[in-house]
Amino acid sequence: MNLGVGAYRDDQGKPFVLSCVRKAEAQIAAKKLDKEYLPIGGLAEFSKACSQLALGPDNEVLKSGRSITVQTISGTGSLRVGANFVNTYIYYANKNFYFCSRSVLCTFVSSGERVGGFTVVCKDVEEAKRVESQLKILIRPIYSNPPMNGARIASTILNTPELYKEWLVEVKDMADRIIKMREMLVSNLKKEGSTHNWQHVTEQIGMFCFTGLKPEQVERLIKEFSIYMTKDGRISVAGVTSANVGYLAHAIHAVTK
Repeated sequence: MNLGVGAYRDDQGKPFVLSCVRKAEAQIAAKKLDKEYLPIGGLAEFSKACSQLALGPDNEVLKSGRSITVQTISGTGSLRVGANFVNTYIYYANKNFYFCSRSVLCTFVSSGERVGGFTVVCKDVEEAKRVESQLKILIRPIYSNPPMNGARIASTILNTPELYKEWLVEVKDMADRIIKMREMLVSNLKKEGSTHNWQHVTEQIGMFCFTGLKPEQVERLIKEFSIYMTKDGRISVAGVTSANVGYLAHAIHAVTK
């Protein structure tokens, strides 16, 4: 059982592509667009939609133009760009400097597309322009320009009302399944006789769960039960299914009792 993969799976443990993504791909293919390089900052319509998704379409920051969003290579790429940007500071000086790193991979289930956005909220429009210039200088030697296809897919969904509505429904279904798996895991641990407090499993949100397992317990799960996760005990709840949650609970109980 591989619980280390950071990608969504359905309840059969299979890779899952949203219906709205398939429809967006069909719309893009019908346009017969070129495959030229994107600008260093990425696809403009994607960056705009990404910032609206992160901050809210009616946010004062967006209306005033004092933020800048660049398309990045997923969440890890966003963090790298941000870290390089603040690397010139000995300490974090400006309490009002706000960063937003957002990966849209999991919510669009397009892990191979590597799509992300990095937003910086500034004090005014002029500062935003200067920040944009510096971000582009940093991006140029790292990856020059971001991938096109995933940005087009995400942008098409976010900017097409009917696809956006469908996306919200599908994302809700994904979230509900993950919540259910968390609840089933805790329920099965109790059935196994575990007396530990597993409340943190159901209280956490998102696709990943920090189980609290120790490295030596994780090692036992790997060697004795062929259950794989990161050494710090983090698991991808999306890898848990109705069929394997009982086995997972049994194994966790065995190494923690």
